[in-house]
Amino acid sequence: MTYQLCYNPFMVNRIRELIKNGEKINVEFKSAQGGLPKSIYETICSFLNTSGGEIILGVDDKRNIVGLNDEQIKSIKKDLANGINNPQKLNPTTYITTEDYAIENKKIIYIKIPQGQQVFKCNNKIMVRNNDGDYNISNNQNLIANLFLKKSNTYSENQIFPFLSINDLNQDLINKVRTMAVNRVKNHPWAAINNEDLLKSASLYRKDFINNQKGYTLACVLLFGKDEIIHSILPHYRTDLVFKPNEDRYEDRLIVDTNLIDSYDKIMQFIEKILPSPFYLEKDINIDIRNAIFRELIVNTLMHREYSIPQHARVLIEKEQITITNANKPFIYGNIKPNEILPYTKNPNIAKMFKEIGYAEELGSGIRNVIKYSQLYFGQNPTFTDENTFKTSISITKENFFQEDIYIKESDYVSDHVSDHVSDHVDKQDRIEKKILDYCKAERSLKEIAEFLGYKSRVHFKKHILDPLIKKGIIKLKFPNHNKTPGQKYITDTKALK
Repeated sequence: MTYQLCYNPFMVNRIRELIKNGEKINVEFKSAQGGLPKSIYETICSFLNTSGGEIILGVDDKRNIVGLNDEQIKSIKKDLANGINNPQKLNPTTYITTEDYAIENKKIIYIKIPQGQQVFKCNNKIMVRNNDGDYNISNNQNLIANLFLKKSNTYSENQIFPFLSINDLNQDLINKVRTMAVNRVKNHPWAAINNEDLLKSASLYRKDFINNQKGYTLACVLLFGKDEIIHSILPHYRTDLVFKPNEDRYEDRLIVDTNLIDSYDKIMQFIEKILPSPFYLEKDINIDIRNAIFRELIVNTLMHREYSIPQHARVLIEKEQITITNANKPFIYGNIKPNEILPYTKNPNIAKMFKEIGYAEELGSGIRNVIKYSQLYFGQNPTFTDENTFKTSISITKENFFQEDIYIKESDYVSDHVSDHVSDHVDKQDRIEKKILDYCKAERSLKEIAEFLGYKSRVHFKKHILDPLIKKGIIKLKFPNHNKTPGQKYITDTKALK
């Protein structure tokens, strides 16, 4: 197999110049005559952790161009692709491109390594670049702390796209966000300005005073970009939602890869479709604790994700556990303790926008709300792990969690208040009963009735709502001797009502 060489006079001249000047802090040569050098992963890790760099395979450390044949190039590229996607070799995994050039009639492989947004490890060692060598700093806590501090101070959401125009953004969405902000705050300043000025006031258009670039930022693209623009700039961007109550298969799945505003709505709709919504009173207020928990978890996933890293976010709902993961630049590096929650945001401009429209509250309050309600909802507190992948894990210890979804029994929060609201609940039940009786004047299936009333769990609906009406004799079955027949229908007994 013959490999097509890149023909770019500028790059050919640049590579010649790199070879002429020799190895340095951001340039490395490897002859690669025996295949992909094992040390290449340490060099890639070092460049990612420091300031990026360039690797040339087919050149030895004395600047001699030894070249590579087609079989060597094929083998090296295959091994490199496998290695950088192996978390045992490089963690987190990343995406690196390679190009082939002919220099002095000899083939070489050119690899460009960007500066990473996270702290990377090679074979569980933290490597950095110094002069022309790679050094392991895993046992030097001061150097590690400085490296994490350096990474945490880099906001990838501020990346500027100078050729992006206002026409590449969703104008209707900007207008929607303006309306949301104005409805929350009377006399909000966004009410009186146009879309371009709104984006500038939200720090989504900026000027870099170091390189003199100016334009809309990555945060702006994620919040308001048209879908095709988002996919062009971030082809890896998406949130994968999976409902898998059985080990062998999933029952429902949704891939969300649109702007962050609409993503929030779509993800919450999926959550509301799958998970039960208990009736819960706290200090005379009826609270949807499912939404109180997941509103915070989903907003945090969208606000604090490291979007420059090619890793999908995922929400996995299983029978005994819910796991939410997303790419991350760690701040604490380890499990987060409730009393150690720090008000720290990894995408401050995205967070600011979410706060303006009411999707987010004060920093730090979200996790506290999740902890507050998870014990009641799941029977277990969540764990939060702040590493290269941020992970939220919640064990489900309640039996029949997905079926019994209306009442949470009295707790210390509500025992003094439930009795005051019993009559309200009875009125609600009466209204539901009347709707069912009116709707079932014609034969209806269980699915039709549950969907008509907006119930997600047909099991709960039948057990707690429909069966009591059947026992009263005011709803009758089309096939009374075959209760579980697939074609079962329910109809109002108008004679019993008289």
